[in-house]
Amino acid sequence: MTEKTKISKVIEAWKEDKKQYVKKSSYSAYMLLIENHLLPTFGHQTEIKEAEVQEFVFRKLDEGLSPKTIKDILIVLKMILKFGMKNKVFEYQQFDIQFPTERVSQKIDVLSKVNQKKIMSHLQEHFTFKNLGIYICLSAGIRIGEVCALTWEDIDTDTGIISIRKTIQRIYVVDGDVRHTELILDTPKTKNSIREIPMNRDLLKVLKPIKKVVNNSYFVLTNEPNPTEPRTYRNYYKKLMRKLDMPDLKFHGLRHSFATRCIESNCDYKTVSVILGHSNISTTLNLYVHPNIEQKKKCIEQMFKTLK
Repeated sequence: MTEKTKISKVIEAWKEDKKQYVKKSSYSAYMLLIENHLLPTFGHQTEIKEAEVQEFVFRKLDEGLSPKTIKDILIVLKMILKFGMKNKVFEYQQFDIQFPTERVSQKIDVLSKVNQKKIMSHLQEHFTFKNLGIYICLSAGIRIGEVCALTWEDIDTDTGIISIRKTIQRIYVVDGDVRHTELILDTPKTKNSIREIPMNRDLLKVLKPIKKVVNNSYFVLTNEPNPTEPRTYRNYYKKLMRKLDMPDLKFHGLRHSFATRCIESNCDYKTVSVILGHSNISTTLNLYVHPNIEQKKKCIEQMFKTLK
């Protein structure tokens, strides 16, 4: 590599190196960020200055990208620049990038208790394997890729435990000049996502008679050897929600609804965090723990009681 090597060349070398160490799904995510954002902006350059990265951040915010996505892009850029420094292509400079202060807190969409009860009653009364998957998500807080990957052997009705150890996702594959997508069944991204979730009585009551007659190697949503993919299942879910005249709630809102009901029931935060498979408790706290005015009043009253 020469002193005036283009960033695009450094990216190519980094891609080949990184491919050896990361999971296929992680590599796929890196490729998407590189192809869509980093190469078009910086690929032709031989160096990157802090002011250019800051301008890039503001532009991407204006285009509608979330701060989280932009931070993910910057993480990849940082890895590439460090790789370039290691291979003596250029000197690495630490960038001090600023994001505008978020003045409005992010609000998560959840089902009301009334709507959640209505959906769960409908799912119990109209059994299909696809409906069962939605019922499981509302009862255990699992992600769409996890429920699509769930097989009957992951459900133990004797111990009352659902084991989450796989996920399904469609990834973007770059193979030379060829671009295509691929459906992969893999272990979850982090070790925290591999977890055991107890089933409540109602879910156990539904699953026990089914478990006696199914093939353990079959997927729960299809009851066949082949799974359904998240995109297809998401479409099924949307149609069902429209049929039940429910609010337009993303599939991930089922997981948010489960977590919110746990917090409302005064479950301890650490336990909720472990059930959800979060990598740390702060993720759970930031997402779901937002005391209302009554809780705030109670807290202040309790504090002043200790002063008396």
